[in-house]
Amino acid sequence: MPKPRRTLDKTASNSENKSAAISERPITRTLEENYMPYTMSVIISRAIPEIDGFKPAHRKLLYTMYKMGLLGGQRTKSANVVGQTMKLNPHGDMAIYETLVRLTRANEALLHPFIDSKGSFGKQYSKMAFAAARYTEVRLDSICGEIFSGIDKDAVDLVDNYDSTLKEPALLPTAFPNLLANPNTGIAVGIASNICSFNLGEIIDTTVALIRDPDHDIFSTLKAPDFSTGAMLLYNREQLEQVYRTGKGSVRLRSRYNYEKSGNLIEIKEIPYTTNIETIVDKIADLAKSGKLKEISDVRDETDLNGLKIAIDLKRGVDPDKLMKRLYKLTTLEDDFPCNFNILISGTPRLMGIKEIISEWHAFRCECLRRELYYDLRKKEEKLHMLRGLEKILLDIDKAIAIIRGTKNDREVVPNLAAGFDIDEAQAEYVAEIKLRNLNKEYILQRTADIERLLKEIADIEAILKSEKRLDNMIVKQLTDIKEKYAIPRKTEIIYEDALPAEDTESEPEIEDYPVYAVMTRDGYLKKISLASMRGNDEQSLKEKDEIVFSGEVTNRTEILFLSDRSQCYKARMSDFEGTKSSALGDFIPAKLGFDSGERVMFTVFTVSYAETLYILFENGKAVALSIETYKTKNNRKKLTNAYSDSSPVCAMSVLQAGEDAEFLIKTDSGRALVIKPSLIPLKSTRTSGGVQIIALKKQDKPSLFVKVEKGSKTLSKYRKLKVPSPGAIWEDQISLDQEKQ
Repeated sequence: MPKPRRTLDKTASNSENKSAAISERPITRTLEENYMPYTMSVIISRAIPEIDGFKPAHRKLLYTMYKMGLLGGQRTKSANVVGQTMKLNPHGDMAIYETLVRLTRANEALLHPFIDSKGSFGKQYSKMAFAAARYTEVRLDSICGEIFSGIDKDAVDLVDNYDSTLKEPALLPTAFPNLLANPNTGIAVGIASNICSFNLGEIIDTTVALIRDPDHDIFSTLKAPDFSTGAMLLYNREQLEQVYRTGKGSVRLRSRYNYEKSGNLIEIKEIPYTTNIETIVDKIADLAKSGKLKEISDVRDETDLNGLKIAIDLKRGVDPDKLMKRLYKLTTLEDDFPCNFNILISGTPRLMGIKEIISEWHAFRCECLRRELYYDLRKKEEKLHMLRGLEKILLDIDKAIAIIRGTKNDREVVPNLAAGFDIDEAQAEYVAEIKLRNLNKEYILQRTADIERLLKEIADIEAILKSEKRLDNMIVKQLTDIKEKYAIPRKTEIIYEDALPAEDTESEPEIEDYPVYAVMTRDGYLKKISLASMRGNDEQSLKEKDEIVFSGEVTNRTEILFLSDRSQCYKARMSDFEGTKSSALGDFIPAKLGFDSGERVMFTVFTVSYAETLYILFENGKAVALSIETYKTKNNRKKLTNAYSDSSPVCAMSVLQAGEDAEFLIKTDSGRALVIKPSLIPLKSTRTSGGVQIIALKKQDKPSLFVKVEKGSKTLSKYRKLKVPSPGAIWEDQISLDQEKQ
């Protein structure tokens, strides 16, 4: 009889083995052993630039091109460079090529490109795709001579590549503060870097001045950032001081335009570094289609070989300057460049201001020069040592020849010469390698004459190494030469505040004003109905189980504040909504205004003068009064965060018009009620204020009702309290609340 199969036992056994393999492990240990190494790798080896101004990908690429002989040589296909770079950079070919593209002259991303290019490399200011690597050609630009200055003289450390088959520089010995001369952006894990570019001439002047005087006022030489795309920088001294001092802040850039009267069109020739043509054109087209820019008849991209150009056709009678003011507000034709000067210093990310960056670069450059000088000193001392041996041979050339002729074995020539003239084997080797034709007195005298020169040069190098001042003079001389060769005029024009035109209050389009009927529902639907449509038809169609929370006559210019359940305020005007009929559901506000996922409308305020007061009752029994004016903004913002305190859930909200005479009735889940004057709820200037305790609550109790009632109502007199907090009184059911509500 065959044995029964033990499937269940095996299953149980496997389950036990799996359970045994799974063990509890603290999340902190997983983070330390798995996540933190990855985080540090991204920060140190990928995303954040170092003091030479390069990220690892840039450095590996440029060094590969240098070793390929592309500094001053002929161009080669980009595909060749990408392939060779993969020996140092383990990432894919497209990642390497995209890095190469950004460094090219044709891409126009850098003020001082490192790669001289031929072919289509796209543009910084456009989403236009670049050509494949097999079609384009590249070589190093001449400025790279300053980037690699001294690299063959042990100026920087050489480290193993990823598979330890080649050496690559840990840093490049840049002879100028490249970190500030070209823009650089990197996003790591939990840290990011965004460095704006400055004019090379201004940077060098500032660096030289700081070397001479550490207390130098950098504003006198470093005016403001400078970008390869040009445009105009709106000068704000306070913002720049913050950027210069802390390395964090922002600068505002504005597009440059001119008006062609003959064609009645605006031509935009320069845009902020942070945007692109396609984004601007698409946004203007959307605004024109939606009716928000009725002055524009057409917008198109006319960029060609002559450079960037966006053409905007205007309708007859449109003021181009007023229109551009609106476009600056509504599109990225005016945009901020956020500065975040996070830099790796000795493997540690640091947020630094301009002076600190230049100081770190100066220390780095001093170390590079010292290493170069030590290299030169060692080479000169070695040569001097050889010439000292040759000098001794000069005393008796015939003896040297006799020793060589009298030696039977080749390997004994050097030892015999060393013994015969009391020189070491290195000197003897040097003498032995001299060609027979050069064993004459004239040649030897010419060589030994170099001894005097070498002694002076060695003494000079040693003096420089002992003198910080002379070392600084060398750096200043190099910087001055670089400025003469490579400095270019500013591309970004600085517009000072006193040169800006006064804000034109008429730059906003005139909104036609007329009475309309507004209906707002609990579920977040808004209807804008003409008064003519309302005549004889006041029945409103609503979504199932929805109800009206506001209905009344307003105007087309009325502004609406939608307070959400996530402590945010969304702003709109009645003019932003299309008219509809009573039979329609209306516009769904969360979708119309772009609410966050799951966010809903909690309360709606219709206002013209912002003179109303908002009262908020929280579930913890506290209440606060806020002036609607605190939600008024100068720059037409559509969304405000921290609209009210989120320290406790909101029970209800209510609004009183200026001069409105009413009281508030508060009722709790436990059946107690309280009537108070609005003056007992303090008016706060800070939107996030938590308010004061109004009603004393027992455990598990919370407010369930917060409504306006007629002031001085006799039926509610037993609930009226003159001081807060108060527990209120027991609510009596016979009182009809509907009679008291207003």
